[in-house]
Parts: sequence; structure tokens; C-alpha cells
Amino acid sequence: MRTILNVIWLVLCGIWMAIAYALAGLACFLLFFLIVTIPLGIASFRIANYVLWPFGRTIAPRGDAGVGSLIGNIIWIVLFGWWLAIGHLLTGIALCLTIIGIPLGLANFKIIPISLFPLGVQIVPADEPYPSYR
Repeated sequence: MRTILNVIWLVLCGIWMAIAYALAGLACFLLFFLIVTIPLGIASFRIANYVLWPFGRTIAPRGDAGVGSLIGNIIWIVLFGWWLAIGHLLTGIALCLTIIGIPLGLANFKIIPISLFPLGVQIVPADEPYPSYR
């Protein structure tokens, strides 16, 4: 079932949201030329990978996140986070209008927190009950 949902997800919204995250990551690397935005670009590419194939994976907090993650998340929200969160919100609402799209819409809503706060979390397999803090 996960594979079917992932394929439908990829076609309907996954590829487009992954492109948005990749563009945000490239902007962090190329446009801003700041050392501070490099971790944001890395996080953006990590989320782009997650957005391509989300079913079967989940988000877990990292145990080693600190003040740097908080500051980075604030910068991320100002630059890109709220745009990407709005994209997930609108896509989720549109997908929930159809019966087959309801699980995909709910998955979009599940991704909104990581689109706002990408630092300090990790993406782990959903089968792992207690993820190790890497």
C-alpha cells in the first residue's frame, strides 16, 4: 500500500514540492553566499528527498539539536519556510477534496511542521519505533 500511495503522491504533488525544496536549497547555497544558510540548504535537500517518497518514513526530533537549530529555523521561516508551508497547506486542501486524495492531503499536513522547522529533526523509517538520535 505504501508503494501505491508513494507513486500517486509523486505524480500529484511530490515532484512539484521536491522541486520547490530543491530551489530553496539552491538559493541557500548560491544566492545568499552566507555560511549561515549552508545548513539550511542541506536541510532543504534532505526534505526534498523526504517529500518525494514520504510514506513509510516519519519525522523524529534529534537529541543533539541546540540553540543553533533554533536560530537556523528562525532564518528558514523568514526566507522560505512559510512559503513552503503554504504550498503544503493548499496542496493538502486540494487533495482532500477527493476521496482518493485524503491520505495524500493528510500527508501534506504532516509535512508542514518540518517545512517550517527543518533543523533539529531527522527522517527515520516509520517501522522504527524509537529512532536512534544520530
